[in-house]
Amino acid sequence: MTFLLFIEQVLNGLQLGTMLFLMAAGLTLVFGIMHLINLAHGSLYMIGAYVAATVQQATGSFTLGLLAALPAAALTGMAMEAIALRRLYDRDHLDQVLATFGLILFFNELVKIVWGPQAYFMAVPEALSGSVEILPGAPYPAYRLAIVATGIAAALFLYLLITRTRIGMLIRAGATNREMVNALGVNVDRLYMLVFGLGAALAGLAGVMAGPLLALEVGMGENILILAFVVIVIGGIGSVRGAFVAALLVGLADTFGRVLLPGALSEMTIYILMAAILVWRPQGLFPAHA
Repeated sequence: MTFLLFIEQVLNGLQLGTMLFLMAAGLTLVFGIMHLINLAHGSLYMIGAYVAATVQQATGSFTLGLLAALPAAALTGMAMEAIALRRLYDRDHLDQVLATFGLILFFNELVKIVWGPQAYFMAVPEALSGSVEILPGAPYPAYRLAIVATGIAAALFLYLLITRTRIGMLIRAGATNREMVNALGVNVDRLYMLVFGLGAALAGLAGVMAGPLLALEVGMGENILILAFVVIVIGGIGSVRGAFVAALLVGLADTFGRVLLPGALSEMTIYILMAAILVWRPQGLFPAHA
């Protein structure tokens, strides 16, 4: 492997990792705070992508598609939480898995009804359609660099929100002792709904950013959801910092595994990584409540 190819693969790994972080951050927030396993999180990724594609095709603007997709995903997530998931907080995890699997089926059929079974496609925004020469003789797509920048910006935003704001303080307190926060006059149900909406918006953002790189199809959120669960297990369930570090590790491992390893072994790279880390640290790299 040449040095330039190595740098290119590192950037590919970072791009995949930041995309996974956008998915995993919302998932780990919801589980860490509400102790809810939400298999339907990938459906919010799908909805964000479809809404953005529809608006982009109607207006020709990627930016308008993005601006429409984020509130659409957030409102869908908040409605899902209020109507269906709020009743599951005190239920067994098996009940949560079964209920949210049912929501996957519901959203897949809803997308078929609204958009049809055919694949949709998004165009790369014109301003980011070119390449950036990161090193002499090593051009790299500007759009993929924009995905990396978006993921890092989202990580910084979440860090500041959770550690430096009153809302973040309430989120952390609600994760630790819901009854006490409720007794202090905070509407915990509303707080949980806002957290769920934030996680849904991040999933929608991931769907929008992934849209120009792949075909949009029914059930597209399910494959990336598996990777997102791998990320939160490696990083430590409930830890946003852990999700960020683990997402980058998974992205790099998957990218280099596909380049360097043969056949089926390349598909197993991230699971080998997960097994190795869990043998060393069964609680994950940065458990939220260590």
